[in-house]
Amino acid sequence: MLQNLSAKFYKWANGWAVLVFLALDFIFAGFVMPLIGGLMKSGTGLEQPLDLMIFATPDKLFEMIERYGDSTRRFYRNVELSADLIYPIIYVLAFSLLISFLFKRGFAPHQPIRQWNIVPVGAYVFDLLENITIVILLSVFPTQPVTLGWLLFLFIALKWFFVGALIVLILFGLVMALKNKFKIQS
Repeated sequence: MLQNLSAKFYKWANGWAVLVFLALDFIFAGFVMPLIGGLMKSGTGLEQPLDLMIFATPDKLFEMIERYGDSTRRFYRNVELSADLIYPIIYVLAFSLLISFLFKRGFAPHQPIRQWNIVPVGAYVFDLLENITIVILLSVFPTQPVTLGWLLFLFIALKWFFVGALIVLILFGLVMALKNKFKIQS
């Protein structure tokens, strides 16, 4: 299944598709998500989305959930069930296609590293698990299930691990594509 997905990313990885999905990612990451984050803040400005709280223990996560207040918890839950379901689809396509585009130009088809174009899918999986856990925690408040808090801690850390890995792959792919003068490897 993952090999088929990898092959599809290579098939779809033309310049226009990469640019369109990178532009959509830029819109979401640069405007939509920061706007949502800003709408979550009260006058104190101390509130932040849980998915940005890397390595926060359950105590810190529950403290933030309490700090939100009822209306912000409802708003955040709705965001997690709408915009934060759309955005991961956009970024998995943007980064998988970008890595595929660069790897097609930097590595011969038989090289095993070319299958690493699916690494953004790992970020996507853990982002979805993170979103589901956040929705549950927001919905059951004031209950504070510590096990779910630790699961959220784990999902956040794993998502950001995959994000870091995909950034490394993009940079590596860019170096190799530059070295090959962006000629498609056959």
